Amino acid sequence: MEKKTMLMASLLLAAAEVAQAGGILTNTNQSVDFLRNPARDAAIGLDGVYSNPAGVVFMSEGLHLAVNWQYAHQTRTINSTNPVFTLGRKNNGQSVKTFEGVADAPCIPSVQAAWNKGDWSVQFNFSVPGGGGKCEFADGLGSFESVVGGIAQKFMQLDQTAIALNGLTASLSPLYTMTGTELPGEVPTHGVGGYDMDGYMQGRQYYFGFQLGTAYKVMDNLSVYGGLRLLYGTATYRAKISNIMVKTGIGYVSFEDFLPNVPVQAQQAAATAQSHLAIINAYEQAGQPMTPELTAAKTQLQNGLQQLAQSQGEMQKLAKYSQGVNLLDNQTSLGIAPVVGVDYKLNDKFNFAAKYEFKTQIRMKNESTVNEASEIAAVNRYRDGEKVNEDQPALLTVGAQWTPIDQVRLNLGAHLYFDKNANWYNNSQEQLSHNTYEVLAGAEWDVSSRFTVSAGGQLTRYGLTDQYMNDMSFVVNSYSFGFGGYYRFTDRLKVSAAYFQTNYGTYDRTNYPQAGVNDSFTRTNRVLGLGVEVTL
Repeated sequence: MEKKTMLMASLLLAAAEVAQAGGILTNTNQSVDFLRNPARDAAIGLDGVYSNPAGVVFMSEGLHLAVNWQYAHQTRTINSTNPVFTLGRKNNGQSVKTFEGVADAPCIPSVQAAWNKGDWSVQFNFSVPGGGGKCEFADGLGSFESVVGGIAQKFMQLDQTAIALNGLTASLSPLYTMTGTELPGEVPTHGVGGYDMDGYMQGRQYYFGFQLGTAYKVMDNLSVYGGLRLLYGTATYRAKISNIMVKTGIGYVSFEDFLPNVPVQAQQAAATAQSHLAIINAYEQAGQPMTPELTAAKTQLQNGLQQLAQSQGEMQKLAKYSQGVNLLDNQTSLGIAPVVGVDYKLNDKFNFAAKYEFKTQIRMKNESTVNEASEIAAVNRYRDGEKVNEDQPALLTVGAQWTPIDQVRLNLGAHLYFDKNANWYNNSQEQLSHNTYEVLAGAEWDVSSRFTVSAGGQLTRYGLTDQYMNDMSFVVNSYSFGFGGYYRFTDRLKVSAAYFQTNYGTYDRTNYPQAGVNDSFTRTNRVLGLGVEVTL
């Protein structure tokens, strides 16, 4: 059964990245400074090791070191509508069901370091530019349950076929008597009326980034940067569907115990349908008049035999899932890409900067319990030993900073993620309508020589389409804001704190082949951060 085979794909497709800010696969919140003001693309500071590496050379000479800690909490909510949900034991006859995933990242670390000497700056950055946490759907996903509900529907259809054949047995009895053929026995029915199940999904994904590069001051007001970023990806997906039950006329029966009844029922139904068709054909060949009822019955039986043959093949595929599904997939990968940047200072009032991160080729290698090729290609994404395309797309950032007075800095920025030029599994990037883009703005105010406060916002827009969206991995257009500050305890030590929140819209997916099926997607995201920076 094709829908049933989708069960295996659904179990592992739920990505667990906790992308607090940035593109579909890219996190840009690499420091507490970003949390308190996301528009850091042209700011001069140690966090620029990630956001504006060319500008770091304009900091004071010496060794600068910053350590950042972030805690992120995110929810993912899918309101799924599907007529088969009405058959679920726990759904109270409702066709709409809410599935919520909770993603926690208790520790997202990052380290920035720079050694400035003369016209040179040697820099290092460690961060988590992709993924960053664990997501858990305690009740599974709608795509899990809709498949199990579809199985119950198939069983109900077999019952309905059996009832129809038994009715034909009675109406065709005169033909059986006329030809002296024994009437077939009654096809058994089981009174299937619903299902029950327990679903669970957990995913964990981290991309650890190590960036090393050098900035050079070409002139007093112009600098350039070149570096390399190494990405190490690791992910684990766990999924389980258990306690699958079939509601019958005698109560709920385990799927494992019920399944042997199905081929028996299907075989008897096929034998009865063939017997009925043979009687009608014999009657017609004998030159007897075909009534509209007999003609309709003949067409119904011919179609029914084709459906029964298909069902028998589908039921054989169900046997390996009779005890539920318990799957595990571990993925790892390594990728490397260049990063270049430029910074230009226009007097003491304006600073302009740009950075380009090249595409990082990622091929996640599976160590999985999926050992055999599946009937559906999507499942093979998680087959043991397979390498899966999951590139981190190229990213262009540009920014400007204006200092109207010495105590105030105003920031603007823009990001463009080249999603459609990346290579993702099954070429899913081609389903996007456009590349992701962001616009950012913020401000920073030195309240005193020791204390600074800042705030900013970010607008993120993805090229989402119904073909791209699914309940197993989704993003939603959003706007974010952050605020915070830092305090200089000494000229060489400062401590930062910030809060960052993303407010998501809602995406309604309605382009399903089945009538009455749709999904509504949204998310929440909140981040706290603390950072310490020292100059040696």
